[in-house]
Amino acid sequence: MADETESLPAHLGDVHDERRRLLSMAYRMTGTLSDAEDVVQETYLRWYRLNEEERAEIVNPAAWLTRVGSRVALDLLGSARARRERYVGEWLPEPVPADLFAGTATEVDPADRVTLDDAVSTALLVVLEAMTPAERVAFVLHDVFAVPFDEIAGIVGRSPAATRQLASAARRHVREQRSTLVAESDHDATVRSFLAASRGGDIGELMKVLAPDVTLRSDGGGFVSAARRPVLGSDRVARFVLGVVAKQPALRVEETRMADGLGYRLLADHRTIGTANFRVVDGRIVDVWFMLNPEKLTSWLPRNI
Repeated sequence: MADETESLPAHLGDVHDERRRLLSMAYRMTGTLSDAEDVVQETYLRWYRLNEEERAEIVNPAAWLTRVGSRVALDLLGSARARRERYVGEWLPEPVPADLFAGTATEVDPADRVTLDDAVSTALLVVLEAMTPAERVAFVLHDVFAVPFDEIAGIVGRSPAATRQLASAARRHVREQRSTLVAESDHDATVRSFLAASRGGDIGELMKVLAPDVTLRSDGGGFVSAARRPVLGSDRVARFVLGVVAKQPALRVEETRMADGLGYRLLADHRTIGTANFRVVDGRIVDVWFMLNPEKLTSWLPRNI
């Protein structure tokens, strides 16, 4: 079957081809695929509301879509805090496979760029969650998609100098988080030790791979049972994990490559019911993230993006 874009006028085909990049951008800005898809849908609706003459005047449709999509995401982020105050339990960014948005970021000047190996990692998205909406949008547009500050200024409603400061502040927060990154092999070995100790049921062995100040967060979204608050400290986290293992003997765990490194897909009756991913520092796990909310597991099911 021929590609459906072959029958479209050239500029409409180009617009259609931008969808994956826009979804990647919006996901980094919002932290969930459902919000990202809402952003992209609204962006395309605004494009198709234009008449032919208005579209013909747009010299660079990709830049127009980026600008409009960023404004839609900025508006959404402004209301997100209020929505998340009503969220049941812990809210976590949606984890995605490491390669879901491969190739959508843009190389920029290394002097201004934070290395993007983990640009869709939970660790990075948690840092972005702590930023103001304008900081987050400025960082994603400039450091991930190489949009010039003059253009970003018009999106966030600041001067170019103020926009540069927004991105600089955001980059500083990200670099502080990145200063503790470990080699992939070390991360993976620690995570495998965590699973082995969990299966073995030895709390002492499990605590050896947990940092004393480890934090475990689980996001059930009110749909499934999950810890409503963070579990703090190696002893409490170890007991919590061993309790989960004891209560669900049929739970199957499958290794999977996540944006944070090696993680696990949690399966019951061949269905994905959750994911587990981790942040490792100095050979110990400092963060455990359990995603159990079915609405945030869509990228672990067959899908077309």
